[in-house]
Parts: sequence; structure tokens; C-alpha cells
Amino acid sequence: MRASNYHINTLKEAPSEAEVASHQLMTRAGMIRKLAGGIYTYMPLGLKIIRKVEAIVRDEMNAAGAIELLMPVVQPAELWQESGRWEQYGAELLRIKDRHQRDFVLQPTSEEVITDIARNEIHSYRQLPLNFYHIQTKFRDERRPRFGLMRGREFTMKDAYSFDRDEAGAQRSYDIMFDAYMRIFGRLGLEFRAVAADTGSIGGTRSHEFQVIADTGEDLLVYNAESDYAANIELAEAACLYPTRAAAAQAMEDVATPGAAKCEDVAKLLGIPLESTIKSIVLATDGEKGKVDIWLLLLRGDHELNEIKAGKLPGLAGFRFATETEIVEHFGCKPGYLGPVKTAKPVHVIADRTVANMADFVCGANREDFHTRGVNWGRDLPEPELVADLRNVVAGDPSPDGKGTLSIQRGIEVGHVFYLGKKYSEALKATFLDETGKPAVLEMGCYGIGVTRIVGAAIEQNHDARGIIWPRAIAPFEVVICPVGWGKSETVRDTAQKLYESLLARGVDVMLDDRDARPGVMFAEWELIGAPLRVTVGERGLNDGVVELQARRETEAAKIPVESALEAVLTKLDTL
Repeated sequence: MRASNYHINTLKEAPSEAEVASHQLMTRAGMIRKLAGGIYTYMPLGLKIIRKVEAIVRDEMNAAGAIELLMPVVQPAELWQESGRWEQYGAELLRIKDRHQRDFVLQPTSEEVITDIARNEIHSYRQLPLNFYHIQTKFRDERRPRFGLMRGREFTMKDAYSFDRDEAGAQRSYDIMFDAYMRIFGRLGLEFRAVAADTGSIGGTRSHEFQVIADTGEDLLVYNAESDYAANIELAEAACLYPTRAAAAQAMEDVATPGAAKCEDVAKLLGIPLESTIKSIVLATDGEKGKVDIWLLLLRGDHELNEIKAGKLPGLAGFRFATETEIVEHFGCKPGYLGPVKTAKPVHVIADRTVANMADFVCGANREDFHTRGVNWGRDLPEPELVADLRNVVAGDPSPDGKGTLSIQRGIEVGHVFYLGKKYSEALKATFLDETGKPAVLEMGCYGIGVTRIVGAAIEQNHDARGIIWPRAIAPFEVVICPVGWGKSETVRDTAQKLYESLLARGVDVMLDDRDARPGVMFAEWELIGAPLRVTVGERGLNDGVVELQARRETEAAKIPVESALEAVLTKLDTL
């Protein structure tokens, strides 16, 4: 490709609403242009990158035995009503009506449609296993679209769906897709981690996220550097930090703590470690006929509640945080001084594993400006109704596999695999005839990759003050040839042209910048765009028989003899 025949329109400044590097740099590099909130036009450079991501994804999906089809963006509401997600999905599901006032949705995902296909197309166990996938536009009506392609409303996703005769087969299909994802992200040239994850609104019982490692990531990834253990913080198991409960050594007494409504303030006021305090969190569940149950969750003062874990506990599905009126009614006190000792009304008490083994702890006294210290289970209050893992892990916690301690890093979710089981096939009555001729419900898995999100995540992981640093596999161009003095020197033109044609012949995706721009301007533009390798051809160098070769991550160029430039470029590319 010649630059004079291509559309390149870079900007010096990023738009004011661009908060993260990928949004700023893609806009400045002319890869995207905003049309509306969370909706972008993919300009030629941006689309070229997206197509390269798609090609790798498609190649590995096909190699794994998946079969490509294409499902519509617009889906009838009846399918979503049949699955139950018409009411469940929430405001992100964009509901529309046609001219006949029939309800439709703009698809955020395709479980319902693919299950409808399966129930009409799969009739016998002889057709199984089967895996369909497509790469298609999705729409999720984000409340606050931001971060460019990272959290847009319209985006491109690859979603695949496996169908099997039994759970064992479905687990094999899951493993095949997991391995395919490992190959995909390896080929993309990204540093990533596969972590066990919560299944969320998709449903199912087994799930892994594929996270691109980046300091700007919204997800916290927990891992053990000494083993294979890795999980999203939502799912990471938090061990009890005390192997046994110590015997009581203090008398229980109320102490004045004026204005100390937080555990940190209490610890400072009383001159005790924060780890000796207990944090009280009050939740509520709404039952039938207006009945409300109140739950008191207890965590160590330096720990944070994991709401995903809490929501999976018996009786706490669909919980909400209790109102101040409900708190005062059950504890006789406003928030900030709450505790499990002598509540005004009975409440369900659930203690985190670590809290259950604490002794002589400090908690709220259920009266304003007072806390109680020297509190002990069994002596001063009944044992908790339930002991459970309630908290987020912190760096340094023991690993659940018993092999060292946990570390935490940030990541950007770009892929997710789920074992769905019969969640959708039962709801939509997707069955097949087994070997005995009897109907059986299909077992399903689903597997998503955020194609356009990968582009943003790659930039978040790979950029510097000068611009983007693309992995070779998804760079818009692998090599850019920058002739200095294109319009003045025939020798420069001939040398650059010859190298360009030689690289094309060897299958290299190369750009020849024949716009006759000033060297500084030309170099800065391609550093912004992020071409992995730059070859500079100038008359001064040619007089010495050399061209200059510089990888995007390098700060200095290497002088290469003109006659060996082609092989030098190919060799260098193999290292990127």
C-alpha cells in the first residue's frame, strides 16, 4: 500500500472526553471517529486491525471444528420472553418496535436465537457434537458509554455455541474452546491470563475469563505465581486467616468512640490494629406479602465485601442494602455503630471465615458514638448462623491450593467461555432423539470474544508517550518504509520502491510513505499509528550504502547494508 493512495488523517490532540490511552490514541491516529455516545465509525486503519483480529479468531475457531454462520442483529422479543430474559436482562437490552408494533431487540448476545436454530435443525444424537459461531455486531445500551471501544454500545463480538448429548460431551467441547482461546490470544501477541470467573447474567456453572493484562483494566485478577491458580476477584476464594480461635482474654465493655463511624477511625482512636475490628454490613431480602428479612454480614475491619459471593448464599439471592429506617428498626441505631451484640430485633448473622475465628474483637455497640471491645463468640453472643467466604481476597492471602500466596493484577476482559448446561435448551425445549429413540435435552456451552475490545485492550497494554506499539499480528502494517527526500532523489525513490516490492512479494504487509513529508513529521505519525518496524531510506545513508532499521519499541535505529535490507527486515520481523 502507498500512503498517497490511502486515507491517513492523524490529529495532534485527543477529544476531551477520551479518558484512557486507547481512546485517545485511536482517535488521534485516525482509526475511529465518534458518531454518537459509544458508537464509532471504524476508519480504514482501524478496520484493517479489526479484520486481522477477526482472521486469527476465525482461523482458530475453524481449526477447533466450529462452523461459521451469521445470525441477525435484530431478534424477535418472543424468543427472549421464552427464555425469561426479556424481563431479566435489564436496561442494557435495547427494545424496539416495528411498524406493526411488534417487539424486537437489538442483540447483545445470541443464546436465544442459536437455541431456536438448534431445536429446529438438530434432531438426532448422530448430529452431535456441533458448534456454531458467528462474528457479528452487538448492541448493549450502556448507561455510561466510555473509554472508546473498551465500553461502547455498538461493538463486534465473536460468539460460539456448542451442543452436546450429555454433560461429559459438553465439558469436552468447553475444553476444546478453552484451548482454542489460548491459541487465539497467544497468536494475537498479547500478555493475557485465563482466570476462573463468575457466570453472571449468561448463566451456567463453569466459566473462565480471558484477561489482557493492563494497569488500566477494570477487573482485578488474582493469581498464584507458584501454581496454576487464577481467578477473577469476584470468584477468588478467600481463606480464613486464623487457623484456630484464640481463647477469650478480655472482658467485654462498651467504650466511647465519638464520631468514629468507620473501623479505621475506631482503630486509631482506641490505639488498636485495624485487624482487631469488625465491619458490619446490613442487607435485606424482600419475600412474599411484603416480608423483609434483615441480614448482618460481618467482615474484619480491613476487608471488603464481595457482593457476588454474598448473593450466592442461601436466602440472599437478589439482596439489597438495607435502608436506614430498616437499620434503625432492627439495631436501634444509625449506621456507623452497628454490631451483632444485643440487636433491637433478631437478624440473620453471617460471619466471614476469618471473623468466625476472631477473639476479643471490637464491633459497634448499637448506640451512637459507642463501640464494644473484648467481644467473643459463644461467651458474649451466639455463634453465627452461617460462616462463609464473604470477602475479596487481598495480596498476600494464602492461595486456596495451598501453594504459596496470592498476587493481584489488573486486566481487561476480552474473552469468556461458559458451560451453560441446559439453561437455555430446557427453556426453549431444544431436544434431540438419543440412541433409544427418546427425546433428551441438549447440553450447551457458549464462548465469546470481544473483537473490537481486543483492539482497545492491545493499545492499553502496548503504548508509550509517542503512540501505539502494535503486536505484529494485528498491526495495520507490519513495516513502513519512510523515504527521506522522495520528491528530490531518484535514488531514494528507486531504492524504497525496490524494497517495497520485494517485501510485498514475500507476503509482508508493508506501507510505502510516498507523500514527501518532512522526516520528523513522517516519523512522528508512524510512531503514533504504531507500525512495528520502520525502514528509513535517505540519500545520506545511501551514499554510505545503508538504510536505517528501527523497531517501534527501540530508541535507536540500526544501519543495514542496502543489499541485505530485505533479509534484515524479515529477520527482524520474526523477533517481534
